[in-house]
Amino acid sequence: MAMADSLIPGKLRGKILLADPSLRGSIFQRSVVLIHDHDRSGAVGLILNQPTGKNVGDFLKSAEFENLQSVPVYVGGPVEGNQLSFCSLWWTPKQGLRWAVRISPDQASELARKPGRMIRAFIGYSGWAEGQLENELERDCWLTIAPESSLLDISHDSALWKRLMGEISPHHQLMALAPENFYLN
Repeated sequence: MAMADSLIPGKLRGKILLADPSLRGSIFQRSVVLIHDHDRSGAVGLILNQPTGKNVGDFLKSAEFENLQSVPVYVGGPVEGNQLSFCSLWWTPKQGLRWAVRISPDQASELARKPGRMIRAFIGYSGWAEGQLENELERDCWLTIAPESSLLDISHDSALWKRLMGEISPHHQLMALAPENFYLN
């Protein structure tokens, strides 16, 4: 995807952002972000590769969440870090990666019963004000890639960033294999 295309409002919707290794010391270090909304007012997404190690049942005990007790919880980003929301991801041959964000527990339970649906819970989300993400892209803070169907078949943990970076090119594979803080070596 050409850089100029990514600056057009709406063009990042459905894309995956891979944090450049220079984004150290922040929540976005080695993050993989799905941009689910992008328009003239800004962009919104979810970090896909920061599991908390907890499930919904560790946070919510009421009967309303009984069918979702084993759903893994991820850090979605730094905005509204005290809010838990549900998301469903799936793949269609014609449209590619699809999603439903901020869905109700009832919707999440219903979608979880459908084949090919991935249900996740997220604490917080990632958000950028008007022009902020475009500015970060111009400064090469992010690499933009189109999602592939295999995204739903692989683990969404810290290894996801390395895997996706390594698939871009040999140069990016070397970047992915470098230590997180190469200044300490």
